[in-house]
Amino acid sequence: MVWRLDETIAIRNEAHFGDRVMRCFVERAAHSYDIFARTLAQYPDNEALVAGDVRLTYRQLAAASDAIAAGLAAAGVKPGDRVGMLLGNRIEFVSTLLACLRLGAVCVPLGTRLQTPEIAYILDHAGASVLVHEAELAARLPAAADLPKLHHQYSAGGSSAGSQDFDSLRRAAAPPAIATPDEEDTAVILYTSGTTGRPKGAMLAHVNIVHSALHFQYCMGLGPDDRSLLAVPASHVTGLIAIIVTAWQGGGAVIMVPEFKARDFLPLAAKEKLTHTIMVPAMYNLCLLQPDFDRHDLSRWRVGGYGGAPMPQATIAALAQKLPQLGLMNAYGATETTSPTTMMPPAMSATHSDSVGLEAPCAEVIVVDADGREVPPGETGELWIRGPMVVPGYWENADATRQNFTAGFWHSGDIGSIDADGFVRVFDRVKDMINRGGYKIFSVEVENVLSHHPGVLESAIIARPCPVLGERVHAFVARKDASLTEATLKNFCASRLADYKVPETFTLLDEPLPRNANGKLLKRVLRDSLPAA
Repeated sequence: MVWRLDETIAIRNEAHFGDRVMRCFVERAAHSYDIFARTLAQYPDNEALVAGDVRLTYRQLAAASDAIAAGLAAAGVKPGDRVGMLLGNRIEFVSTLLACLRLGAVCVPLGTRLQTPEIAYILDHAGASVLVHEAELAARLPAAADLPKLHHQYSAGGSSAGSQDFDSLRRAAAPPAIATPDEEDTAVILYTSGTTGRPKGAMLAHVNIVHSALHFQYCMGLGPDDRSLLAVPASHVTGLIAIIVTAWQGGGAVIMVPEFKARDFLPLAAKEKLTHTIMVPAMYNLCLLQPDFDRHDLSRWRVGGYGGAPMPQATIAALAQKLPQLGLMNAYGATETTSPTTMMPPAMSATHSDSVGLEAPCAEVIVVDADGREVPPGETGELWIRGPMVVPGYWENADATRQNFTAGFWHSGDIGSIDADGFVRVFDRVKDMINRGGYKIFSVEVENVLSHHPGVLESAIIARPCPVLGERVHAFVARKDASLTEATLKNFCASRLADYKVPETFTLLDEPLPRNANGKLLKRVLRDSLPAA
C-alpha cells in the first residue's frame, strides 16, 4: 500500500548530491524562498502570520522581510553566509528567516532553552557572522572573545548591552535582487545531538525543504484556507518545516503562540478557527484534560498531525468522540529527513495505531540487519531512509556524514519493521536517546556534562517512563564522596544544558555502575532497578 496522489502530480527519478538517485516531484519550487514568492504572487492578501494582536498578510510579511533583508545586506551578509537565530515563536523569527532565504544566506536556528556553552559551540562551528537573539536571553550569550567570526548582534524584543536593536536592521532601501541558489545548496543548518556529545549540524538543502513542504501539502490536503497553529518551537524541524514553510506552500496562515499551554491553546484555536497543527501526543492529552474542552468550538479543526511518540488508543478514541471531523495523522521523521518520512492516512490511525504510517510519496524506507543487508517484510532491523528530503550530510563533519549515510540512505538509528502492506513500525532506538514530550535527548550528552563534576565517578542516563511526557531523564551517578547531593548535580547540569535535558531524578550510588565482562555499561540492569529506585 502506498500514498495515492492526484494523477496529475508527476514523480520521476533524479540524481542529486552526486550519486544519489531518488524519486522527486517534477513540478516544484526552485528553492525555499520561491515557495513563499509563488504564494505571494497568487495570494498576496491572504493572512500569512498571526502573533498576538499582530496580523500580517503575505504582502505585509514580504515587505517586513524585505526591509530586514536590506539591513542584513548592509551588514555584509552575502549568499552562503550563516545567520544565527536565537529566537522563540515570534514574528521576528519568520521575518528574519524569510530575509535570509531571500539573500541566499544560511539560517542557523537555535533553541531558546540552550545554555551558553551550547550556544557558543553552535555559533562557532557554523561560522555565523550575524546573530539575531531574544533580548531576554542576552545573559546567555557567549563572550565576544569566544566568537571571533561573529561580527554583528541584533536584539529583538528590547535592548541589550553589546547588541544593536533589531529595528536598526529595517531599511527603507530596496533589498538586493532575490537570490537564485542551486537547489542542492544549504538553506538551513539545524543542530541535532550527536553520539559524541557534540551536536551535529544537519544541512537542510533547498531541495529537501521543497519536497518536505510538498509532502505535507499533498498528504494532509492543505490549501489557502487552512490555518495552522504553531505550538511547538519554530527553531525545531517540525515548527520550521511542517508548520511555517508548509503554510507558505499551501498559502495558508500560521498562528504563533510563544509556548504551548493547554488552557490557552483551546480558546485560541477556537478564536482563530484552527484547521491544522502538528504536536506530540502529550499535548493532545493535556488538551483533553482541560475541564472546559467541550466549551470551545473546534469544528474547523480537521488535521491533527502528531509524532515523536505513539498516540495512545484511549487518546485516539477520546478525540474521535469529541472531534469526529478531526483526522489524526502520525508523521515519522527527523531533522535529517527534513521532517516527514512516513505519514498515516487519517482513516487508518485507529486501526494501525502501532504504526507510524506509509512512506511519503518520494520517500524510500528499508529495514537492514547489522551487516547492512535488507531483511524481509515483517522482520526487525534498523530503518534506513532515502529520498529528496534526506539531507546531504552534516556541516563541517565528514566523519559523521560518512558514518551515518550509505548511498543516499540515512541510518536512522531506530529499530523497526515494515509489514507486507507497507506500514512502518518503530520499536526502539539503537542509540540511547530519550524522548521527553517530543524533545530528543541523547544520554551521552548529559553524561558528558556530569563527567566534568569533580564529585562524579561515572554516570548513566536512562529514560524513566512518564504517563504524560512519555519519558523523563533519570541519572544514575556513582559519586566519589557521599556528601554530593542531587540538588548540587541538578544545578551543575542546569547551567550547562537546556532545561529539558537536565535530569529530574537521580539515583546516587557509592559503588561503581554495573558492567559486563567486557566492561560495557549495563543500562538494562539500571532500567530494571528503576521501580525500586
